[in-house]
Amino acid sequence: MTKPIVAIVGRPNVGKSTLFNYLAGSRISIVEDTPGVTRDRIYAKTEWLGKEFIIIDTGGIEPVSSDDIMVGMRMQAEIAIETADVIIFMTDGKSGLIESDKDIAQMLRLSKKPIVIVVNKVDTPGDPPMQVYDFYELALGEIHTISSIHGMGIGDALDEVISYFPEETEEEEEEHAIKVAVIGKPNSGKSSLVNKVLGYERVLVSDVPGTTRDAIDSYVEVDGKQYVFIDTAGIRRQSKVIENVEKYSVLRAYTAIERADVCILMVDGGEGISEQDAKIAGYAHEQGKSIIVAINKWDLVEKDSKTVESFQQKTFQILSFMTYAPMITISALTGQRINRLFPLIDEVYAQASLDIPTGVLNDILSEAIAMVQPPSHKGKRLKIFYMTQVGKRPPKFVLFVNDVQLMHFSYERYITNKLREAFEFKGTSIQFIIRERNEKV
Repeated sequence: MTKPIVAIVGRPNVGKSTLFNYLAGSRISIVEDTPGVTRDRIYAKTEWLGKEFIIIDTGGIEPVSSDDIMVGMRMQAEIAIETADVIIFMTDGKSGLIESDKDIAQMLRLSKKPIVIVVNKVDTPGDPPMQVYDFYELALGEIHTISSIHGMGIGDALDEVISYFPEETEEEEEEHAIKVAVIGKPNSGKSSLVNKVLGYERVLVSDVPGTTRDAIDSYVEVDGKQYVFIDTAGIRRQSKVIENVEKYSVLRAYTAIERADVCILMVDGGEGISEQDAKIAGYAHEQGKSIIVAINKWDLVEKDSKTVESFQQKTFQILSFMTYAPMITISALTGQRINRLFPLIDEVYAQASLDIPTGVLNDILSEAIAMVQPPSHKGKRLKIFYMTQVGKRPPKFVLFVNDVQLMHFSYERYITNKLREAFEFKGTSIQFIIRERNEKV
């Protein structure tokens, strides 16, 4: 299932970034006693009581400000509200209820989203200050007093937050449709590809980068097989993300990657592969998604007999971490080689779904160890007792060893290569968990 999105909103300087950092487990947001420091949204994964979700930090809302920065921050927060499944409305227990809080509360009511109101800066145990009770005037339900700087009271607020999450079901596991996210920089041809696949203008196509704001699902059936194509907004470098709307399009694109089975990375053949393409691909790689690299606009590229080979070499110099991904040259505009995408999608999905018997895995492992001895350190040699598969999409294996500290990344890569020699695992990463033999999986 798609992870729920929780936005933290409120006026400036009420402690939103401090709460975000507490939930994210690291100091991601800038925390300062100056209103308006957090001007850009920042998001991170977190979990509470086994429920994973995405938390968004936003700049403060000043409903009546005419300052350009404050107006931009208000727009950004409005988009966060629109994007979120649940909203944490943070207020300040020290300053008490003010008119801006009332204006923000009215904005939140119009969103018709679940709202959890927290009164921050209640830093001492016991009965809260009398001004806290003024916040019941907002009529937004139960009030949670917290101290984001000390972590007090946050658990009760999170209990209410996750109570609004939809019930998890096995629906996605039971669906036969392969979910395909079309990802890449703006204007690389993502919407054009989806339109060509569907055969009609399902998605608005424009030469202006960033036209597609949301992740859009489209169902298609080819040769009796079902697919869900997820067209996403283009992802730019952070410095290029100027529009507030586009900032949240990036978030939506990332969440689309998370719920996809296969990602098609669209690369502009005229521009060639870039570092930004690598960052986008890296996110899909880290999420363990099957990946296909589609070089689009190939009809516009001047070619000779070595063009494809040269392009492939340059592409995987930059995408060196995912040389397992197949590359295909296409034209989303003319439909050139679009029909070849579907067999590739099927293949990489099937490869990521392989289930290898433990006996076969350990035959390969024994042969690999016989050919190249495991590394040693200070006279102690790594021993690998056995290997077993514990996950699919992506394939995940546990290696049981005598000492995890002795497992060098180069030897792990060697075993990866041996697995690829045997099973290829085309289009998918391979993940290892290293355990000492007395540890549980």
